[in-house]
Amino acid sequence: MFLGIYALADKWTYLYGVFMIIGFFVVIYIINSEENPAFKMTWILCIMALPLFGSIFYIYVKTQLGTRYIGKRLRVLREESSPYMQQDMGIISAMKESKLANKNLSYYLGKHLGFPTYGNTDMEFYPLGEDKFKALIRELKKAEHFIFMEYFIVEESYMWDEVRRILEDKVSEGVEVRFMYDGMCSISMLPYDYPKYLRSRGIQCKMFNPIRPILSTIQNNRDHRKICVIDGKVGFTGGINLGDEYINRKERFGHWKDTAIMLSGDAVRSLTVMFLNMWNVDERKSENYDRYVRPAKKTFDESLGYVLPYGDCPYDNENVGEEVYFHILNHAKDYVHIMTPYLILDNEMLTTLTRVAKSGIEVIIIMPHIPDKPYAFAVAKTYYKELIEAGVEIYEYTPGFVHAKIFVSDDDTATVGTINLDFRSLYLHFENGVFIYNNKVVADIETDFQETLQKCQRVTLKEVRERSLKTKIEGQILRLFAPLM
Repeated sequence: MFLGIYALADKWTYLYGVFMIIGFFVVIYIINSEENPAFKMTWILCIMALPLFGSIFYIYVKTQLGTRYIGKRLRVLREESSPYMQQDMGIISAMKESKLANKNLSYYLGKHLGFPTYGNTDMEFYPLGEDKFKALIRELKKAEHFIFMEYFIVEESYMWDEVRRILEDKVSEGVEVRFMYDGMCSISMLPYDYPKYLRSRGIQCKMFNPIRPILSTIQNNRDHRKICVIDGKVGFTGGINLGDEYINRKERFGHWKDTAIMLSGDAVRSLTVMFLNMWNVDERKSENYDRYVRPAKKTFDESLGYVLPYGDCPYDNENVGEEVYFHILNHAKDYVHIMTPYLILDNEMLTTLTRVAKSGIEVIIIMPHIPDKPYAFAVAKTYYKELIEAGVEIYEYTPGFVHAKIFVSDDDTATVGTINLDFRSLYLHFENGVFIYNNKVVADIETDFQETLQKCQRVTLKEVRERSLKTKIEGQILRLFAPLM
């Protein structure tokens, strides 16, 4: 596209004028669009730097049929599955009495996006991949009816081999097994025809959005979710994929710090429906969800608090994951503690973090000390100065890499999921998480944060200012492309 456009412009001068007029109207369109200002700025910069190519490329990106189809299909599936995602208004009323702000969040996610809030859900928190792996193996072996698994990364490894063997055993026992993973794995982790191999073993398998050798923006929207549902009784999510580094059997970037959570009870319904909706994106026939969605209990056990599983989709103009993070930050009274592997912030998140810290609320962020992506780490450091000057405390996990994605606040509120603090997770990927209020697991999450903090070193303003000129320039240049990282 790039070479063709500029070759034409060189040969026919009048085309240059046509392209410039197109670019002018494209910029007007971008300014008036509903996109995040950071994306608008990146596109306008692209058009200014490459006036011919930039505008045509933008038009090409925005007219992609693949992304439009998936967005439309997911809307249809959401409508079809809505009877299974009805909100028990008694739970909302009880939450209103406990904390009005959380009632408002529940109303927004339930009424407008179809993610209800549940009671009657017990939870277990796993501070390391090794802990989650043990629990996952234990629960998979108990499966009697069905197993649903959806992961971003699956790598031929000890961890996956152990899981696969159990899945094959369960198939032989008559258990229905569906396994879905993101197509990015086909580049280096799994053979391209791996789904065919698993299907030959009796496992229903799909590769979401396979990588194809064509230019298509749909390949920019990856399935970053990590969901496992067993018999509709138990559900897992968190940051842990299926690879040996996640359980520290293989060392890539020092010690791998990750977290996960297991749900038992009513809230597993949402994880089940979220999985089935993604599974059925490329299906033509409707599916009877009654076979998989367990009925919720009629009574409400207040001692288990409130649990709200949610998903995020890049095609609905709703930044669900970021809204949950904003909610926790904006309604904190004492502290907000955060773990994230990446820190590539839009203006809204940067403003919120600094404002909350300036208000006297303790805001602590734990980052990796050994990054997996040096370019992303370089961009993250460009935010350190502004954050630290505002009162945000930044720590780096000295033993290695933090892959956990958690927010915990005021000893009563937390969220655990797959959503990083970067543009890809907040705007471009399919994601999921669980918002938790007044459940005993919140104390476990905060305890893990404090224990992890003891293994970290604090980043000082002096260290930030003394970074080399080369490091500063690299970070500032890369920050221009932050929305693409």
